[in-house]
Amino acid sequence: MTFVETTIEYLILNFRLTFLFSLQVEEETIGQTGPWLQDCVVALSPCSDLLVVAREQKAVFLSAKWHTDDSGREEMTLDVAWTGILCTEEGECVSSCVCIPLASQKRSSTGRPDWTCVVVGFTSGYVRFYTENGVLLLAQLLHEDPALRLKCRTYEIPRHPGVSEQHEELSILYPAALVTIDGFSLFQSLRACRNQVARAAAAGSDVIQPPPLTYKKWGLQEMDTVVDHSSVGIMTLCVFDQMKNASILGGFNASVKGNPPAMSQYVAVGGGPYTGFYYAVEGSSQPLLSHVAMAVASKLTSALFNAASGWLGWNKNKNEEDAAQKQKPKVEPATPLGIRFGLPDSRRHGESICLSPCNTLAGVTDDFGRVTLLDLARGIAIRMWKGYRDAQLGWLQVPEERGDREFSPSASLPRRHALFLVIYAPRRGILEVWAMQQGPRVGAFTVGKHCRLLYAGYRLMGVNSVTSQGWQLHTQQVCLLDPITGALRTVNIPFHLALSDKKSERAKDMHLVLLAFFFIDILENEAKIVLLDIKHPAIKKQALESLLSNKNVLVSCLTNITSTLYDTLKQQGLCSFVSFAGNFLFWGSLCGKSPLHKVCDTLQQAGVSPQQLLSYHWFFFSSGAVEESWDSQSVSPWWQQVRSTCIQSHNAAAALLAAFVAHRAAKASITSHADSKLHSEWEAVSLELEQWVVCVRQLEDVLVLQTLLLVPPPQGAAAGTAAQCSIKTLLEGGTGSSTVYFHRKYLHCTLFFFLLPELLLAVCQRFPHSLSPDLLFAHCCWEYVVQWNKDPEESRCLCSAVEHLKFISSPHIQLGISAMMWSTFIVKRFSAAAFLMEKVGKAPKDRLCRRDVGMGDKAVTSFLGCCAQLLQILMEADSAVEEVSPPELSIEEAWCGAEGPASIAELALEQRGVHYPLVQHHCLLASLLNAAMTFSVKVKPLSLFDSKGKNAFFRDLTTIQLMPSGDMDPGLVSLRQEFLLRVLTGWVQAIDDPSSSASGTECSPLPPVGPRADWWPALCLELGSLLQVNPDILRRHLVCELYNQGLDPRAEEVMLEVEDKDVLGSQLLVLTGQRLSFSLLHSQSQTQAAMELLARLPPTLCTWLKAMDPSELRCPLVPLSHSSRLVSRLIEILPENHAQYSLALHLLEAVDAFTTED
Repeated sequence: MTFVETTIEYLILNFRLTFLFSLQVEEETIGQTGPWLQDCVVALSPCSDLLVVAREQKAVFLSAKWHTDDSGREEMTLDVAWTGILCTEEGECVSSCVCIPLASQKRSSTGRPDWTCVVVGFTSGYVRFYTENGVLLLAQLLHEDPALRLKCRTYEIPRHPGVSEQHEELSILYPAALVTIDGFSLFQSLRACRNQVARAAAAGSDVIQPPPLTYKKWGLQEMDTVVDHSSVGIMTLCVFDQMKNASILGGFNASVKGNPPAMSQYVAVGGGPYTGFYYAVEGSSQPLLSHVAMAVASKLTSALFNAASGWLGWNKNKNEEDAAQKQKPKVEPATPLGIRFGLPDSRRHGESICLSPCNTLAGVTDDFGRVTLLDLARGIAIRMWKGYRDAQLGWLQVPEERGDREFSPSASLPRRHALFLVIYAPRRGILEVWAMQQGPRVGAFTVGKHCRLLYAGYRLMGVNSVTSQGWQLHTQQVCLLDPITGALRTVNIPFHLALSDKKSERAKDMHLVLLAFFFIDILENEAKIVLLDIKHPAIKKQALESLLSNKNVLVSCLTNITSTLYDTLKQQGLCSFVSFAGNFLFWGSLCGKSPLHKVCDTLQQAGVSPQQLLSYHWFFFSSGAVEESWDSQSVSPWWQQVRSTCIQSHNAAAALLAAFVAHRAAKASITSHADSKLHSEWEAVSLELEQWVVCVRQLEDVLVLQTLLLVPPPQGAAAGTAAQCSIKTLLEGGTGSSTVYFHRKYLHCTLFFFLLPELLLAVCQRFPHSLSPDLLFAHCCWEYVVQWNKDPEESRCLCSAVEHLKFISSPHIQLGISAMMWSTFIVKRFSAAAFLMEKVGKAPKDRLCRRDVGMGDKAVTSFLGCCAQLLQILMEADSAVEEVSPPELSIEEAWCGAEGPASIAELALEQRGVHYPLVQHHCLLASLLNAAMTFSVKVKPLSLFDSKGKNAFFRDLTTIQLMPSGDMDPGLVSLRQEFLLRVLTGWVQAIDDPSSSASGTECSPLPPVGPRADWWPALCLELGSLLQVNPDILRRHLVCELYNQGLDPRAEEVMLEVEDKDVLGSQLLVLTGQRLSFSLLHSQSQTQAAMELLARLPPTLCTWLKAMDPSELRCPLVPLSHSSRLVSRLIEILPENHAQYSLALHLLEAVDAFTTED
């Protein structure tokens, strides 16, 4: 930004940290230059004539004085006026402070303050009032809690009719109470106390009687914590709002008063809710402050003349001091004040609130690093800025310049005012200025990281509508204190920055006219620059005429300025003609907006032959491109304009052709000029030709990329919008812009690329670094997940994103992309799905999924599976980052000048490492949720974990959380085991295929995804080991379920991994008996042979078979050969001394006999 826009002015502070804290104990570090100011309570008078810095019990007052330096120049400095200890109660410290300038009552006063009162709040609850010299006037104990914040409101002249005048007041915030002191009463009391102190000092007396103050004390209800507040002032509702509030609070039959009552509005920030709105109806009782704790000292004479201490009352004897400490003043109880409404956010906690000068807006900071703009009249948040942790706020209200009103159609109306929000971000060391309410950022300054933004928000106290007539209040709105350089800076914003479009240009020109007259007497060159910056010819003419009519300007200065303006206007006339001709003939064609044949038709109709056009352009290129004062190390402005046209063109082929021609003409012109000037056989090398070489190379790259983007998609493919790219868009898009264009085309026609291998190879050869495999996969992954986030029902996009993520070879990029995907898109929906399933206790229906998660039940199932895969990739990448060094991201040499946002790979490399156990914990939950949704298992997933496990969920994966450890509760393990057994049962039922079960011993292949995927048993076993469930129990259950389903070949494969064969044999023996019992006793087609076989069986076996219940079998019709093979397996795994071994032998004989007869 130039000096004519947003500026910062300086006031030098003449103090050092060593002197400021010279009263500290000896063991403290004194010479540090770190963030010491952040631990101090700092208050600045709005007149910038008094600065108070306090820490714990000590404080220093600095007042403004004029000093003359060695060169004779006068400057304003802040010198130490008083320093000492403020605290009198044991253990109390300074918690807040405010400097209130008091207006003079003399008629000759023009707006300067009479004196400044320093109000200090302490952790003991006391509020004490001091003069600029540290003389204590009075002290009050309003509440027995720390005084958190002191804020003041002074009189402002209403700018619009109908706006009620606001009363002056001082507000003190306590953790559970808010005290407001009437400004008029406070002003009179402070003047009386100061006069009594002066008279007592003159008379040698040590006792004064301060007058009582009127105050209100409100107990803020229904907020968990309160850390800051703003007293908005008195407001009166319109009739409609009054009726609306009455209906909400009192119901349908509520009565409405005829006149809306006046209410005082208070806004508190903190937690639960993080912003609360309170309204106190005017006319309530104002209790009189009956007990004032007098801490005024006895030895006034010594206190007034002793500048070292400035403290009153040290010469009282010890007995009097002890008696005074024992007599604590009475504290009045607070009047409960209920919250009207608030902005609830359980996780967000407000840190500070800053009220605008117009009392309609407020800025709120919170612990999430957000700055929220509140509309106080409607009670809503209308704007939010992110990335401003520990931010400090201030407001600037800028009136319209008086010169601008002369050209405004509303010159008779009151002056307009523009409102700006000033945000200081100490973490980034930047000071920003934003136009309200939805305006852009109009200023940004790089400052220190340890500064303090000082915004008073008030002016002089004791001013009213009568005494303020004709006053010019000299107050600063926003100041920035830098403890490193000792500078106090004020921010000034011109009014025209709040305007837009043509109005802004005209207002800016008028602002430049004022600056030109300001610089004309002291800086002639600056006045020239300002006059040349004026855009409107009428205003420039007016400025020149006013300048020529000024009798105080030197003739030489007028001559120089006039000559400069004349030369500039003459040059602009020639350039404007050439620019008009070029735009008229070729601009549309170069930008791709007008077909080339239309330009040719126009030239033919005008009678211009190609030979004439070519000869003219060649003459112009060769003679007019290089000036006589050409330097080989400089760039020609004319050729730079031609290059700018080529760089902005979206028609790469036409721009490349024009660049070839212009490069050849420029080279010929420069060579000819160099030969005539240097008379040497050496070849001329210039910066201009190097610029053309780079431009041609960039246009060749863009042409190849644009050719790929313009390839039509195959039939049936989704046709995306044709991407328009140019050198300018690629340079402004950052280092990854070419990759972005490539992968967007890739998403629309992936398969079609394999039909164009030559074109694809050419693009990759032109961009070897930007289109490396890892960067391509990273960008494609990110684009897919962005598309999925727009339409979560398209689970195919999320699956494609995860698949592309697997192909990234660098674990560092893979880790960063995974972490960004999780935190940006996944975790919110993942937590919503988990809480929903915990609430309903089963797989939720489609309606509930759409309501809470934002997608249908089938999409939720696919989403949870992708979450498990994503977290698994994240764990594998985290394990591999230590073995591989981070990749170095390069860019093509011709594109090193790219400026813009960082690529997705660069952002991925900047991500912090994750906590592996926490990622594994979330992966476990994702697998459980996916299994529950896939197989419709009734379960409350979060109930499968203890309190530590529940608290660790949905936290930032980079943080270290307290994870579950040791042996789990047996009841919890039992619930986990039951869940996994149900999942295995569901999988077995899903893979049941009658054709495969009856085909023989071979197993048909299973699909890789879905409920029939072959990896579900292995996943259950892995989950069992993580959940402390015995894996052998899971294997035995799986074997029994497979046999129960009639899937004997698959059961035999799993049986080989079972460890406890005895228990498995007993379970399978029952299952075999159920099969044989069904064939002999319950089959609909019982044969004579079967009945004879049943009669020949041993009585024990016959009785045992009759006791079996075949209805438990899901597939009782199993070939006898399979049952015979199963009994043979039983004989092999059961030991001979087993109790049921003989029964197994009889069963084998019966099955063999039945098979033979059948």
